[in-house]
Parts: sequence; structure tokens; C-alpha cells
Amino acid sequence: MIKDLMDGMNASGFYIIKNSLKGVTTNGLTYLTITLQDKTGVIEAKKWQVNNEDLLTFKIGNVVYIDGEVIDYKDKLQVKIFEGNIVDPKNADMESLIPSSPFEKEELVKKLKSFLTSINNEKLKKIVYDIFSVYKEKFINYPAAMSNHHDYLNGLMDHTVSMCEIAKMIASHYSSLNYDLLISGCLLHDIGKCEELSGVIGTTYTKEGSLLGHLVIGAMMVDESATRLKIEGEEITLLKHLILSHHGKLEFGSPVMPLTREALVLSLIDEMDAKMKTLDKAFKDIDGGEFSAKLFPLDGRMFYKLKSEKNEK
Repeated sequence: MIKDLMDGMNASGFYIIKNSLKGVTTNGLTYLTITLQDKTGVIEAKKWQVNNEDLLTFKIGNVVYIDGEVIDYKDKLQVKIFEGNIVDPKNADMESLIPSSPFEKEELVKKLKSFLTSINNEKLKKIVYDIFSVYKEKFINYPAAMSNHHDYLNGLMDHTVSMCEIAKMIASHYSSLNYDLLISGCLLHDIGKCEELSGVIGTTYTKEGSLLGHLVIGAMMVDESATRLKIEGEEITLLKHLILSHHGKLEFGSPVMPLTREALVLSLIDEMDAKMKTLDKAFKDIDGGEFSAKLFPLDGRMFYKLKSEKNEK
């Protein structure tokens, strides 16, 4: 497992190619900078003396068996790859290669269903149920991102359920909030990622994802569903507004700013849940009493982990 690798160790084993970049040395020779992934994390690797077969072997999303060793390069562990071969995923233990939610899939599905059934507004309920009937399998399995937060198997569902739980608590405190609209917004705010992202293994952006983004795709899904079900009314406009504004600011990718109570709360919940998961990930490999590395999603700040905080097992 990647988390157990140390300088000088044999690194031979099965990995997923998470990223692969071609470079050229000063001598004009081609090399590859590769990110290897298993369930426990990622590690950078180098493949020198690259041939055409290597370019096909070390493509993003491939499962490979590599022969290599761990070296310490500038105080950072790196794998030196001697050779690698493509492996049929059917012949690999994929559960050991794909990071997954720390929560049981069945428990997340159970919670998801409870929030779906908690919506009382008939128009919103029909829209949400209709969209989930189309994207259920992708939604349950997809990551919520390529990196940073919830970037693992079942990550999209994990993130969504977490947001719904927070929204439920906030709605119970602020009675002015429309619970049905807020929960519907939580459930569908990232539904566009089912089309924006390519899948679980070697996750990349699709053509539609790159050109439109998941906010616009999600709003389009609501429009299509409303048309299909012949549903009209303010609820549809408000639900699309929640999806389109949930990044909170124009510079963060929202076409519009949040302009309702529910849209504002949704954007705050989304930001909080994403940042807390980013911190969880950063704190995973450091001890209490230490600072994290600089975290780009958190303005490049280094965060301090309390001495009393236990490491995740």
C-alpha cells in the first residue's frame, strides 16, 4: 500500500494511473511523470527511457502492474519505475486500488433515501425523484471532485448526504427557511457532476464538463425534467437558482450570486463541507501539534492540527 512505502522499499504492485505527463530531458530523451494511486493515497513516480509502448501503458485510468523502487528525492518519496504492464481491471483487486468513502455505502444510500422522502412540496419532489431515477447509479458511485474534497468512490453521495444533514439542522434553527427548497437544492446542487466527470477510475472532465460545468449542466437537468413532467411554477426557477449560485461568488464559478435565503445557506454549507473534508485529508498524514502543508483551496494557508486530535486509522 502507498501509505506504507518507505525509502529503499520495493514498490512493485498494482496501481491506477491517476495522472501522466510527458516530458523531455536536456538530452532530448522522453520521460514520464506519473501519479500512482491505490486505496491509501497517491505517490509521484518517474519512468525514464520511455518508448511508445510505455505511452500506451501509463495512460490515465489504466490499471498497471509495475516493477519499481521507492527513492527519496528532495525529501519527498518517489517511485522509480523500471517497467509496467497493463492489467485487466477484472484481474485486479479494485477495492484495494480505489479510495472510497469512510462511511458504508449502504448507510449513505439509506440516509439519501430518507432525505428524498422528506420533501413535501409535490413539484420539487417529482423533479428530484425524476432526475435521480436517471442518474442514480452514477450519483451513488461517482467522486465529488477530481482532487481536494470527496475525491473518492461514493464521494458525491457522501458530500450530498453531509450537506443535507447540516441543512436539516440549520432549517430547524431558522424557521424562515423553506426546508423543501433547501433540501432539494442540497440533493441536486452537484448532480451535474454525473455528466461533468468521466467516472470513478482515472477521473477527468468530459467534453460537456469542460465546456459547460456542473452548475449549468445541473440547471439544464432541472429544465429537462420539468419539461418532461410538464411542471411549471416558481419552484422550478428557485431550484435552478440554487444550483447556479451554490459556489457563492462569480469568481468561484457561479453565473449568479445567491439571492434567496435558501441559496445563501446552500452556498455556505457547500463551502464549509468541502473545506472541512479538505482539512480531514490534509491532517490524515500529520501528527497532532504539526502544521499542514499549504492548502491551495484554503488560500494557501497552513492549518494547525491540535495535539489532542487523533490520527485516523
